[in-house]
Amino acid sequence: MKALITKPFLSLTGVIVLNLIFGSICLAQTDTYKKQVADLQSSGAVWIPDQGDGNYTNPIIDADYSDPDAIRVGDDYYMTASSFSHFPGLPILHSKDLVNWEIIGYAAKNYPYKTFDKPQHGNGIWAPSIRYHKGMYYIYYGDPDYGIFMTKAKNPTGPWEPLRLIREAKGWINCCPLWDDDGNTYLVHAWANSRSGIKSIITVNKMSADGEKILDDGTMVFDAHVNHPTMEGPKFYKRNGYYYIFAQAGGVKPGWQTVLRSKNIYGPFEDKIVLEQGSTKINGPHQGAWVTTQTDEDWFLHFQNRYAFGRIVHLEPMKWVNDWPVIGEDHDKNGIGEPVEKYKKPNVGKDINLVKVPQTNDEFDSKNLGLQWQWQANPKPGWISLTENKGWLRFNSQVMGNDDKNLRDSPSLLMQKFPARQFSATTLLELNSKQVGEKAGLIIFGMDYSYIGIVKKDSSYALVQNVCNNADRGNPEAEIFTAGIQVNKIYLRVSVKQDLSDNGIPQALCSFSFSFNGQAFIPFGKEFKAREGKWVGAKVGIFTYAPKNSAKVGYTDFDWFRFTK
Repeated sequence: MKALITKPFLSLTGVIVLNLIFGSICLAQTDTYKKQVADLQSSGAVWIPDQGDGNYTNPIIDADYSDPDAIRVGDDYYMTASSFSHFPGLPILHSKDLVNWEIIGYAAKNYPYKTFDKPQHGNGIWAPSIRYHKGMYYIYYGDPDYGIFMTKAKNPTGPWEPLRLIREAKGWINCCPLWDDDGNTYLVHAWANSRSGIKSIITVNKMSADGEKILDDGTMVFDAHVNHPTMEGPKFYKRNGYYYIFAQAGGVKPGWQTVLRSKNIYGPFEDKIVLEQGSTKINGPHQGAWVTTQTDEDWFLHFQNRYAFGRIVHLEPMKWVNDWPVIGEDHDKNGIGEPVEKYKKPNVGKDINLVKVPQTNDEFDSKNLGLQWQWQANPKPGWISLTENKGWLRFNSQVMGNDDKNLRDSPSLLMQKFPARQFSATTLLELNSKQVGEKAGLIIFGMDYSYIGIVKKDSSYALVQNVCNNADRGNPEAEIFTAGIQVNKIYLRVSVKQDLSDNGIPQALCSFSFSFNGQAFIPFGKEFKAREGKWVGAKVGIFTYAPKNSAKVGYTDFDWFRFTK
C-alpha cells in the first residue's frame, strides 16, 4: 500500500517540478522577447513579424525588397533583392530562422558606367539571384540595357568583387545559375519586352564550370504566352532527378507563381500554378526563393506589391506532392496554395530567440552611414561627412544642375525604404547657408514627391512645404505653404499611414509637422499622398540643395534620423 501511494506521489511531484521548470523557461523566453522588442522599438522598429510565441505574421519584411532571392549556408540564411539604380546596391540581409532579418552589407558599391552618376530610375539591377558554390558566394542579375552581370565573394559581408559584365545582351533579365551534379553549369533567364520585343519566354544557356562565362546564345525551353503570360523571374533548382524553374506569371500586381519541371535541362517542361491569391488579400504572390531548413522543412519567400509601400516580403510554408511544390495553404483543395497570414516559425533545428528587423534609425554617431541608406545614383565622397561635426551628419549643399527639372534629376538624395505601413520619421537639422535659396529638409519621394524644409531668405529663414506632382514627367516643384521663422535649427517630422481606397488599393497618406523644442509638433502644410517610384516603393529621407549656378554654398548638419510607430 505504501508503494502504491509513493509512486503516484513521486509522479505528481515530478509533473509539478517539470511544469515549474517549463513555466520558468517560458517566462524567461517571454521576458527575453519583450526586452528585445522594446530594444528594437527604441531603435526605430515599427513592424516586428516574430510574435514571440513560436509564430510569425506576414509580411516578414514590411519594406521594399523587390524580387527577393535567398539561400541557406549551414545555419545561416542570406537574402538579396533588386536595387535598380539606388546605391549602394544589391543589399545582403542575414537571418538565422527566415523570419528575423537584418542588413549586413551590399554587394555593389556603385555601377561601372558613368551614366549612373545621374539617376536612372528603373534601370540597372533587376531581380538578382544569390548562390553558394564551392566556398564562394555568387550573385547574378540581368540589366535590360547592358546584359548579364555577376559578382562573387568569400564572405557575404564582403568584400564583393566589382560588378562584371559576363554577357553583353539587350533585354536579358532575371537570371539564375545552376551547378548541376554532373559538372555542367547553366543559366536561366527571362526577357524584357521593353528592350527586346520578347516576353513570356524562358531561355537556358550553357555556362563555364566556374560560372564566369556564358558559352552559347541559349535555348528556349518554355513559351508561356498562352497559359502564363508575362512570365519572368525564373529561379533554377534540381530535386529528385527533376529540373525545376520557379517563375512568376500574370503581371506584378495580379499574378501567380508557376513552377516548370522536366527530367531534361532543355525540356520539354511541364507547368503548374503552385501559389495564387485565392481567397486572401495578398495580391500577386510570386517571384522569390525556395529554401530548405536544417530539418528538411521547405519554405518559399516572395514579394507582394503594395504600391507606394513597395514590394514587401512574405514567407510561406511549402510541401511536395507528387514531385510538385504546393506553397502556402490549399484552402479550397484545388492543388494550388494560397498565402498565409500567420504561421508557425520554421524549424531550424534549435531555438533561435533572436528578434531582428532591417535597420532604420541612425544617430550619425558612427564613422559610417547606417546600412539602410541609399543614394539615387553613384555616390560621391564629398557629399557628406560624419567626422567634421562629430555626432552629426554634415551634408554639403549640392548645387542643382542646369538641366535638372526637379529633385528627381538629382543623385544626392539620401533615402531609405518605408519600414512599414504606419510610421513617423523625425530629424533635427541645422542649416548653415552661404547662399540665399539654400534649403534642406525631410522628403517623401517617388514619381510624385513632397518635402518640408527650411530655406534661407535675405535676412531670415522660411519653413516651406513643396510638392512636385508627376516629377517623372519633368514637372517643376511648387511651394504650396510657407511661414517665416527666425531660427536655422528645427525638428521636422512626417507621419505616414495606410488608407485603403474604394477598390482596395493602399494609399500612403503623409502629414508633415515641425517643432522648435522637439516636444510639441505643429502640423504644417497639406496632406500628401505618396506615390511609388519606378519599380520601387516610395522612400523617405533627407537633402540639402543650393540654387543653380551658386558660387558659394554651405551645409546642413543632421543630428539624427528616427522612426516611431
